[in-house]
Amino acid sequence: MDLLCIDELGYMELDRRGAELLFQVLTEREEKNSIAIASNQSFSGWTKTFTGPRLCAAIVDRLTFNGAIIETGTDSYRLAHTLAQQTAG
Repeated sequence: MDLLCIDELGYMELDRRGAELLFQVLTEREEKNSIAIASNQSFSGWTKTFTGPRLCAAIVDRLTFNGAIIETGTDSYRLAHTLAQQTAG
């Protein structure tokens, strides 16, 4: 597939095997196909998601090399949407 989308990365902790498998997928796609990641965690918070700082650093390195980082802020889109619907209705 041309684009792999991963939503909520950083939401759950991955065990060592899961983190290694994700690293393998990212490495195989590197510079070949696109990856889009959505996360509510900063990169520094990803050390809780992945099993160790070395693996976390390697994953961040793969994702940021020749990539674009788009920060959308901390406001919840879902909450804002719900509040707007309530106000309009």
